Amino acid sequence: MATKYLSNLAKALLGQPYDDLTPKEQHVIEAIASGEPVAENVNQIFKEQTTFWDRVADGLAQIVGSWGFIFSFLFFLFAWMGINSLILINMDADFDAYPYILLNLVLSTLASIQAPIIMMSQNRQAEKDRIASSNAFEVNLKTELAIQHLHEKVDKLLPEATPENAQPKL
Repeated sequence: MATKYLSNLAKALLGQPYDDLTPKEQHVIEAIASGEPVAENVNQIFKEQTTFWDRVADGLAQIVGSWGFIFSFLFFLFAWMGINSLILINMDADFDAYPYILLNLVLSTLASIQAPIIMMSQNRQAEKDRIASSNAFEVNLKTELAIQHLHEKVDKLLPEATPENAQPKL
């Protein structure tokens, strides 16, 4: 596309030369000039950027962030403590006797792995939100410029308002 045309279009719509615009604003001006839409499927863009490990982190975060996981894990903890207490009382054995040091080790290990996985998933969601926000900005800017252009066309079609026709007659 001709640089002079883009510069004139940017000056007319945004009041600035094309080269002074941000990349997003330039993209909108190019889209207006070519008649192309700027709206993009954010979910598709985001899906294309994900790796196998990103999907694993999202899946794990979805599982460990559920009530089902919490209740299942509580059941596991009480079962562990109950079974080990029964073994200690009835068999005088000490597989993982009170204060359940092995259980504490398992819980600490789980927490140290689980927290970064959940944070990775949250970071990916924040990135998806940034992509959506950027796309929304471009769509809103193009829409605003199109509405402004329509107002200018309508203003040219309507006769100038005079005092006698400015007030609606009741």
